[in-house]
Amino acid sequence: MSQLEVVQIPCLTDNYGYLVHDSESKFTASIDSPALDPIEDALRQNDWALTHIFNTHHHYDHTGANLELKKRWKCKIIGSEKDSDRIPGLDEGVNDQEVFNFGNHEVKVFDVSGHTIGHISFYFPREEKLFCGDALFALGCGRIFEGTPEQMWESLQKLERLPEDTKVYCAHEYTLANANFAVTVEPQNKVLLDRVQEIKNLRNEGKPTIPSTIGLEKSTNPFLRPMSKDIQANLNMLGAELVDVFAETRKRKDSF
Repeated sequence: MSQLEVVQIPCLTDNYGYLVHDSESKFTASIDSPALDPIEDALRQNDWALTHIFNTHHHYDHTGANLELKKRWKCKIIGSEKDSDRIPGLDEGVNDQEVFNFGNHEVKVFDVSGHTIGHISFYFPREEKLFCGDALFALGCGRIFEGTPEQMWESLQKLERLPEDTKVYCAHEYTLANANFAVTVEPQNKVLLDRVQEIKNLRNEGKPTIPSTIGLEKSTNPFLRPMSKDIQANLNMLGAELVDVFAETRKRKDSF
Protein backbone atom coordinates (compact mmCIF):
# COMPACT_ATOMS: atom_id res chain seq x y z
CA MET A 1 0.00 0.00 0.00
CA SER A 2 1.41 3.39 -0.98
CA GLN A 3 2.23 5.75 1.84
CA LEU A 4 0.93 9.29 2.21
CA GLU A 5 3.65 11.56 3.59
CA VAL A 6 2.88 15.00 5.01
CA VAL A 7 5.43 17.80 5.39
CA GLN A 8 4.35 20.84 7.40
CA ILE A 9 5.82 24.15 6.22
CA PRO A 10 5.81 27.35 8.29
CA CYS A 11 5.07 30.28 5.94
CA LEU A 12 4.60 34.04 6.26
CA THR A 13 3.89 35.13 9.84
CA ASP A 14 1.76 32.30 11.17
CA ASN A 15 0.57 30.25 8.17
CA TYR A 16 1.20 26.58 7.59
CA GLY A 17 1.50 25.13 4.14
CA TYR A 18 1.60 21.37 3.64
CA LEU A 19 3.09 19.06 1.08
CA VAL A 20 1.25 15.76 0.68
CA HIS A 21 3.19 13.06 -1.17
CA ASP A 22 2.04 9.69 -2.49
CA SER A 23 5.09 7.42 -2.40
CA GLU A 24 3.90 5.14 -5.22
CA SER A 25 2.62 7.55 -7.88
CA LYS A 26 5.12 10.24 -6.83
CA PHE A 27 2.27 12.77 -6.87
CA THR A 28 2.90 15.74 -4.59
CA ALA A 29 0.25 18.31 -3.68
CA SER A 30 0.74 21.62 -1.96
CA ILE A 31 -2.20 22.33 0.31
CA ASP A 32 -2.66 26.03 -0.46
CA SER A 33 0.30 28.16 -1.54
CA PRO A 34 1.02 30.77 1.15
CA ALA A 35 4.56 31.58 -0.02
CA LEU A 36 6.79 30.41 -2.86
CA ASP A 37 10.21 30.02 -1.27
CA PRO A 38 9.32 27.81 1.73
CA ILE A 39 7.32 25.47 -0.54
CA GLU A 40 10.16 25.30 -3.07
CA ASP A 41 12.65 24.63 -0.26
CA ALA A 42 10.54 21.75 1.08
CA LEU A 43 10.18 20.25 -2.41
CA ARG A 44 13.93 20.44 -2.93
CA GLN A 45 14.77 18.94 0.47
CA ASN A 46 12.51 15.96 -0.21
CA ASP A 47 13.40 15.66 -3.90
CA TRP A 48 9.72 15.84 -4.87
CA ALA A 49 8.12 17.31 -7.99
CA LEU A 50 4.96 19.36 -7.46
CA THR A 51 2.03 17.87 -9.38
CA HIS A 52 -0.98 19.52 -7.68
CA ILE A 53 -2.14 22.46 -5.60
CA PHE A 54 -5.26 21.96 -3.49
CA ASN A 55 -6.71 25.35 -2.55
CA THR A 56 -9.06 25.58 0.43
CA HIS A 57 -10.23 29.12 -0.36
CA HIS A 58 -9.35 32.26 -2.28
CA HIS A 59 -7.61 34.43 0.34
CA TYR A 60 -4.19 35.63 -0.78
CA ASP A 61 -2.29 33.95 2.05
CA HIS A 62 -3.61 30.64 0.63
CA THR A 63 -3.26 31.27 -3.11
CA GLY A 64 -0.43 33.80 -3.35
CA ALA A 65 2.11 31.45 -4.95
CA ASN A 66 -0.35 29.59 -7.21
CA LEU A 67 0.69 31.13 -10.50
CA GLU A 68 4.45 31.03 -9.89
CA LEU A 69 4.28 27.39 -8.79
CA LYS A 70 2.11 26.49 -11.78
CA LYS A 71 4.53 28.22 -14.12
CA ARG A 72 7.49 26.31 -12.68
CA TRP A 73 5.90 22.88 -12.26
CA LYS A 74 2.93 22.78 -14.67
CA CYS A 75 0.95 21.50 -11.68
CA LYS A 76 -2.83 21.07 -11.60
CA ILE A 77 -4.76 23.44 -9.32
CA ILE A 78 -7.91 22.10 -7.67
CA GLY A 79 -10.33 24.25 -5.66
CA SER A 80 -13.99 24.96 -5.13
CA GLU A 81 -16.12 25.41 -8.22
CA LYS A 82 -17.73 28.31 -6.35
CA ASP A 83 -14.31 30.02 -6.31
CA SER A 84 -13.61 29.56 -10.01
CA ASP A 85 -13.29 33.32 -10.56
CA ARG A 86 -11.26 33.95 -7.40
CA ILE A 87 -8.58 31.23 -7.27
CA PRO A 88 -5.64 32.08 -9.55
CA GLY A 89 -4.92 29.40 -12.15
CA LEU A 90 -7.73 27.06 -11.10
CA ASP A 91 -7.90 24.01 -13.40
CA GLU A 92 -10.58 21.87 -11.76
CA GLY A 93 -13.54 22.94 -9.65
CA VAL A 94 -14.90 20.50 -7.06
CA ASN A 95 -18.04 20.50 -4.94
CA ASP A 96 -19.32 19.30 -1.58
CA GLN A 97 -19.08 15.52 -1.01
CA GLU A 98 -17.16 15.01 -4.26
CA VAL A 99 -14.50 12.30 -4.18
CA PHE A 100 -11.44 12.23 -6.44
CA ASN A 101 -8.23 10.23 -6.60
CA PHE A 102 -4.78 11.51 -5.74
CA GLY A 103 -2.46 8.76 -6.88
CA ASN A 104 -3.62 5.75 -4.87
CA HIS A 105 -5.50 7.78 -2.29
CA GLU A 106 -9.10 8.93 -2.17
CA VAL A 107 -9.78 12.57 -1.35
CA LYS A 108 -13.21 13.70 -0.19
CA VAL A 109 -14.27 17.34 -0.47
CA PHE A 110 -16.39 19.11 2.12
CA ASP A 111 -17.92 22.52 1.46
CA VAL A 112 -17.27 24.34 4.74
CA SER A 113 -18.46 27.82 3.79
CA GLY A 114 -18.62 30.49 6.46
CA HIS A 115 -15.15 32.03 6.66
CA THR A 116 -15.64 32.48 2.91
CA ILE A 117 -18.31 31.23 0.52
CA GLY A 118 -16.84 28.26 -1.31
CA HIS A 119 -14.29 27.37 1.37
CA ILE A 120 -13.57 23.65 1.16
CA SER A 121 -11.69 21.05 3.18
CA PHE A 122 -9.80 18.06 1.78
CA TYR A 123 -10.17 14.77 3.66
CA PHE A 124 -8.17 11.58 3.06
CA PRO A 125 -10.51 8.90 4.50
CA ARG A 126 -8.14 5.90 4.55
CA GLU A 127 -5.40 7.91 6.24
CA GLU A 128 -7.82 9.93 8.43
CA LYS A 129 -6.15 13.23 7.56
CA LEU A 130 -8.08 16.49 7.21
CA PHE A 131 -6.75 19.68 5.62
CA CYS A 132 -9.28 22.30 6.64
CA GLY A 133 -7.69 25.67 5.80
CA ASP A 134 -9.30 28.39 7.91
CA ALA A 135 -12.59 26.59 8.64
CA LEU A 136 -11.46 24.80 11.81
CA PHE A 137 -8.45 25.69 13.93
CA ALA A 138 -6.95 24.07 16.98
CA LEU A 139 -9.27 25.48 19.70
CA GLY A 140 -10.85 27.86 17.20
CA CYS A 141 -12.62 28.42 13.91
CA GLY A 142 -12.32 30.95 11.13
CA ARG A 143 -13.72 34.43 11.43
CA ILE A 144 -16.99 34.67 9.49
CA PHE A 145 -16.21 37.07 6.64
CA GLU A 146 -18.59 36.03 3.87
CA GLY A 147 -21.03 33.52 5.32
CA THR A 148 -23.43 33.41 8.26
CA PRO A 149 -23.17 31.82 11.71
CA GLU A 150 -25.70 29.23 10.52
CA GLN A 151 -23.47 28.28 7.59
CA MET A 152 -20.35 28.13 9.74
CA TRP A 153 -22.01 25.97 12.39
CA GLU A 154 -23.30 23.60 9.71
CA SER A 155 -19.80 23.42 8.23
CA LEU A 156 -18.18 22.64 11.56
CA GLN A 157 -20.72 19.89 12.20
CA LYS A 158 -19.61 18.18 8.98
CA LEU A 159 -16.06 18.10 10.26
CA GLU A 160 -16.82 17.03 13.82
CA ARG A 161 -18.61 13.94 12.47
CA LEU A 162 -15.31 12.60 11.13
CA PRO A 163 -13.56 9.81 13.09
CA GLU A 164 -12.10 11.06 16.36
CA ASP A 165 -8.57 9.97 15.44
CA THR A 166 -8.63 12.14 12.29
CA LYS A 167 -5.58 14.39 12.25
CA VAL A 168 -6.53 18.04 11.76
CA TYR A 169 -4.07 20.07 9.70
CA CYS A 170 -5.23 23.67 9.82
CA ALA A 171 -3.64 26.65 8.12
CA HIS A 172 -2.51 28.88 11.00
CA GLU A 173 -0.64 28.71 14.29
CA TYR A 174 -3.35 30.51 16.24
CA THR A 175 -3.63 27.94 19.01
CA LEU A 176 -2.23 29.89 21.96
CA ALA A 177 -4.46 32.91 21.26
CA ASN A 178 -7.42 30.57 20.79
CA ALA A 179 -6.60 28.85 24.08
CA ASN A 180 -6.55 32.15 25.93
CA PHE A 181 -10.07 32.81 24.68
CA ALA A 182 -11.38 29.27 25.19
CA VAL A 183 -10.73 29.35 28.94
CA THR A 184 -12.88 32.48 29.26
CA VAL A 185 -16.00 30.64 28.04
CA GLU A 186 -15.37 27.21 29.59
CA PRO A 187 -12.95 27.55 32.54
CA GLN A 188 -14.51 24.46 34.15
CA ASN A 189 -13.20 22.16 31.40
CA LYS A 190 -10.31 20.19 32.94
CA VAL A 191 -9.28 18.67 29.60
CA LEU A 192 -9.07 22.18 28.15
CA LEU A 193 -6.99 23.47 31.06
CA ASP A 194 -4.52 20.61 30.66
CA ARG A 195 -4.33 21.27 26.95
CA VAL A 196 -3.64 24.98 27.48
CA GLN A 197 -0.61 24.13 29.60
CA GLU A 198 0.64 21.71 26.96
CA ILE A 199 0.20 24.39 24.26
CA LYS A 200 2.15 26.93 26.31
CA ASN A 201 4.97 24.43 26.75
CA LEU A 202 5.10 23.67 23.02
CA ARG A 203 5.15 27.34 22.04
CA ASN A 204 7.82 28.14 24.64
CA GLU A 205 9.96 25.50 22.94
CA GLY A 206 9.19 26.93 19.50
CA LYS A 207 7.26 23.81 18.46
CA PRO A 208 4.03 23.70 16.45
CA THR A 209 0.70 22.83 18.09
CA ILE A 210 -0.60 21.40 14.81
CA PRO A 211 -1.82 18.80 13.90
CA SER A 212 -4.64 18.29 16.35
CA THR A 213 -7.33 15.59 16.21
CA ILE A 214 -11.10 15.72 15.82
CA GLY A 215 -11.51 13.99 19.18
CA LEU A 216 -9.33 16.54 20.97
CA GLU A 217 -11.18 19.42 19.34
CA LYS A 218 -14.57 18.00 20.31
CA SER A 219 -13.51 17.86 23.94
CA THR A 220 -11.83 21.29 24.13
CA ASN A 221 -12.73 23.62 21.23
CA PRO A 222 -15.54 25.97 22.35
CA PHE A 223 -16.76 26.38 18.76
CA LEU A 224 -17.55 22.66 18.63
CA ARG A 225 -19.09 22.71 22.12
CA PRO A 226 -22.19 24.95 22.13
CA MET A 227 -24.00 22.01 23.75
CA SER A 228 -21.79 22.38 26.86
CA LYS A 229 -23.98 23.45 29.79
CA ASP A 230 -20.99 25.28 31.26
CA ILE A 231 -20.49 27.34 28.11
CA GLN A 232 -24.21 28.05 27.90
CA ALA A 233 -24.29 29.14 31.55
CA ASN A 234 -21.17 31.30 31.18
CA LEU A 235 -22.82 33.05 28.21
CA ASN A 236 -26.16 33.37 30.04
CA MET A 237 -27.71 31.20 27.31
CA LEU A 238 -28.84 28.05 29.11
CA GLY A 239 -31.13 26.05 26.86
CA ALA A 240 -30.59 28.30 23.82
CA GLU A 241 -30.39 26.96 20.27
CA LEU A 242 -26.91 25.57 19.59
CA VAL A 243 -26.39 27.82 16.57
CA ASP A 244 -27.14 30.86 18.73
CA VAL A 245 -24.65 29.75 21.37
CA PHE A 246 -22.08 29.22 18.63
CA ALA A 247 -22.80 32.67 17.15
CA GLU A 248 -22.38 34.37 20.53
CA THR A 249 -19.10 32.52 21.12
CA ARG A 250 -17.83 33.64 17.73
CA LYS A 251 -18.95 37.21 18.39
CA ARG A 252 -17.04 37.28 21.68
CA LYS A 253 -13.91 35.88 20.06
CA ASP A 254 -14.09 38.60 17.39
CA SER A 255 -13.71 41.28 20.05
CA PHE A 256 -11.47 39.33 22.44
